[in-house]
Amino acid sequence: MKKILVYSILILGIISLMSMNLMQENNDLSAKEIIDKANNNRFGNSSESVMDMTIVRPKWTRSITMKTWTLGKEYSMVIITAPAKEKGQVFMKRKSEMWNWIPKISRMIKLPPSMMSQGWMGSDYTNDDMVNEGALVNEFDHKITKSQIWDGTDCYVIESVPRENSDVIWGKKISWISKDRYLPLKTESYDEDMYLVKTETASKIKEMGGKIIPTLFTIIPADEPNQKTILTMKSIMFDEKITESFFTQQNMKRVK
Repeated sequence: MKKILVYSILILGIISLMSMNLMQENNDLSAKEIIDKANNNRFGNSSESVMDMTIVRPKWTRSITMKTWTLGKEYSMVIITAPAKEKGQVFMKRKSEMWNWIPKISRMIKLPPSMMSQGWMGSDYTNDDMVNEGALVNEFDHKITKSQIWDGTDCYVIESVPRENSDVIWGKKISWISKDRYLPLKTESYDEDMYLVKTETASKIKEMGGKIIPTLFTIIPADEPNQKTILTMKSIMFDEKITESFFTQQNMKRVK
């Protein structure tokens, strides 16, 4: 009996020590490292995905299907595959440049900074959201403000403020990132006057593409609580063999 008791105490001690080491490891991470981990969990080093977007308004609803490619934080491309009216439109980020290819009029447009805050295809996502997600890591300064339970999950709450002379459209962002898997579960975006513009939440966490990730994202604008945009991940493959040469204006006209 004494041996069993000693063995039990020893096991509990080992578990406690492991938990303390894990807590210490988490505490040693900087806010930027946590944001970087969350970004990597969502996109990997590179990714190829298929998503459905549903735009919900009080009097109508419409859906868009798209395919996306990402490489690091500097490159991304989105092609609309449905509906037929918008099919073939392509958006690309290549380093600091943003481009839009409109095949119906055979026109390539470079998006100026003034257009980055506009709604993407009439949704509550902005042009910046769709092609510039990785900018949150390097274009902002980050700090952990507190820990908080969000939707039953213990999270780091991180405030991100744009660096001086950074080319971003937000005054600040506040992110809720799970401590166990470093998943971005909630993000509040504020304008330059620090008014809340919109809130994005992530849910339906499951395995896809070999990772445990959120597969449903919902944005609700602060001033229009009766409308929302829902982004559903249909499939994703991480760490695909994608190179910088994929992200060109020539390839924008070829991708399908």
